[in-house]
Amino acid sequence: MAGKGSDSPAIGIDLGTTYSCVAVWKNKRIEIIPNDQGNRTTPSAVAFVDAELLIGDGAKNQAPMNSANTIFDAKRLIGRRFSDSKVQEDMKLWPFKVIKGLADTPKIVVTYKGQKKEFLAEEISSMILAKMKESAEVYLGKVVKNAVITVPAYFNDSQRQATKDAGTIAGLNVIRMINEPTAAAIAYGLDNTSDIVGKINVLVFDLGGGTFDVSIMTIEEGGIFEVKAVAGDTHLGGEDFDNRMVDHCVEEFKRRWNKDLTGNQRALGRLRFACEKAKRMLSCTTQTSIDLDSLHEGIDFSMKFNRAKFEELNMGSFNKCIETLETCLTDAKMKKSCVEQVILVGGSTRIPKVQHMLRDFFDDKELCKSVNPDEAVAYGAAVMAAKVSGISDKSVHDVALRDVTPLSLGVAVRGKLLSVVIPRNTSIPTSNSKYYYTTHDNQSVIPIEVYQGERSRCTDNHLLGEFSISGVPPAPKGATKVMVCFEIDINGILTVTASIISTGKMKKLVISNENGRLSKKEIEKMISDAEKYKFEDQEFKKKAKAYNALEDCIYTMKNTIKEHSVKKSVHHEILQVMKKALDETTKQLENNQAAPYAELHLKKLHLEFVCEPLFYV
Repeated sequence: MAGKGSDSPAIGIDLGTTYSCVAVWKNKRIEIIPNDQGNRTTPSAVAFVDAELLIGDGAKNQAPMNSANTIFDAKRLIGRRFSDSKVQEDMKLWPFKVIKGLADTPKIVVTYKGQKKEFLAEEISSMILAKMKESAEVYLGKVVKNAVITVPAYFNDSQRQATKDAGTIAGLNVIRMINEPTAAAIAYGLDNTSDIVGKINVLVFDLGGGTFDVSIMTIEEGGIFEVKAVAGDTHLGGEDFDNRMVDHCVEEFKRRWNKDLTGNQRALGRLRFACEKAKRMLSCTTQTSIDLDSLHEGIDFSMKFNRAKFEELNMGSFNKCIETLETCLTDAKMKKSCVEQVILVGGSTRIPKVQHMLRDFFDDKELCKSVNPDEAVAYGAAVMAAKVSGISDKSVHDVALRDVTPLSLGVAVRGKLLSVVIPRNTSIPTSNSKYYYTTHDNQSVIPIEVYQGERSRCTDNHLLGEFSISGVPPAPKGATKVMVCFEIDINGILTVTASIISTGKMKKLVISNENGRLSKKEIEKMISDAEKYKFEDQEFKKKAKAYNALEDCIYTMKNTIKEHSVKKSVHHEILQVMKKALDETTKQLENNQAAPYAELHLKKLHLEFVCEPLFYV
């Protein structure tokens, strides 16, 4: 549990695929925290530029020119395996390189300070979280340690744990993780307290940059939020819409000039940037253009892009959203006429066609736009952070959350079938047990494979982990009984235990690095690395400041010498000594741009000492 009130402020972070947002309870209300550029959302991008690490706006702004070393979409890699079909598809589109690491873990490769560096998705995400933490600390004027981080409702256990690991690497104590649509519903509930009488049914339609979630829940008067069902896709969002635009432009370029862009990563980076900008424009106008000078082999590229074409390219994804919505209503056993509010969350819900299809589905029902789609998730996370950290304000204290597990959980049984222990959309926290029996005579070891998903064949689902319980007494098959217990905590993270009934021997599932988790040692190393990069970044900024100060000093001194030369108020020989010192320092700066901070600072002090007579005339 975090400390009380303002002594230990707890923040809420929406760690998004394309943009992230941070908020805090302050002055008896939730405040969205701006970053160092004054923006209320921060691009989820990290760039390695020469000797500097850029995070957020700086990284995104230089991305078209440094695409191979600018990392985005880390959320689409986190908690996944390199062999995952979605990862393989994305790799064809990313300008940066992804390789296979140990235990099928994807690793991002960049060039930094002239060397090849490899990073896990958790490390990149931790850099973004550290940026949000830093923004909060500057805003609040105090150290921040505790945070509530949101995740897509359809994230599996590995993705949730990996997100929690990223928070730990960033120096945060993750006191709670909640689902993004649930956080948005909390934001809506608190902003519309007076309008909620009794109980209302709300549907949260959350279409962001990289993930899509639908949640159906009830909000009761007094601040009780109960999730009835969730559905979604952790690989559907604005990034996919951008990709289809990029593909269309690549095809058009090839059609016009018979040249293939796909091998030119810099050109693709520039094109992606332009397509994202065009996509945003098409939400408020029916036509825009993409214009890029010297895109490939000196060829200028220009083409008109209208809203109808954009909708045609992405109609498959839009239809998938509606199909997922129907599944969610079925799971919640609710007719669409019973939904009283449809809340739009995520930047991609601004797309006119998405809104039009939603209105049609709900028989021309007006969509709720009272919450900011970019900030609602962070707002709700900050409410939960305030509650968990002990804020006594009634509006926060009374919030009660009843969430559900998004996917079924079970074990593999004979015939490679999935035996479900906890069905999807079960309220959490929860636990459930099932009994299983040995499958052959004198079996001494029982393997337990834990899966998450909805397919009948276990191998078609996501393997969370596996372990074995040994020491089974010799007996005919079917005679020895084993109890397998699944327990899901309030963060949606799973623990599995297996025990032999006749002996009482028990074993707990520990999902090791081989199963996609990071070990304690690896997390500690990443925390150490994060501190190292932070220190290096601070040193770089310190050196850059000293370099600029020395250049300013040289400029000022040279101008002052000119003035004194005209006035002849300082002896000619003294002026010559000063000029010589300034010229030597200028040459040294030109020949040694990598001079350390101490050397730059000493040169400035030396110049100030040599030129001191100028200021006493």
